[in-house]
Amino acid sequence: MADKKLKVTLVKSVNGRLKNHKACVAGLGLRRMHHTVEVIDTPENRGMINKVSYLLRVEEA
Repeated sequence: MADKKLKVTLVKSVNGRLKNHKACVAGLGLRRMHHTVEVIDTPENRGMINKVSYLLRVEEA
C-alpha cells in the first residue's frame, strides 16, 4: 500500500514568527521561501501543517 503524500511549499517568511511556528516549519523540512518538500500524510505532519497553515501552500501529491 502506497502512503499518501503531500507537497508542502513555504510561501511566507518565518522571520518574526513564534518559536513554535518556526520549529514546525523546520520539522516539515522547509528551509527557505518557495522551498517545496513531499511529506507523508500522517497525523503528526497534519498537526504541524495545521499549526502554520497561514505560511504554507499544501497540495496532494
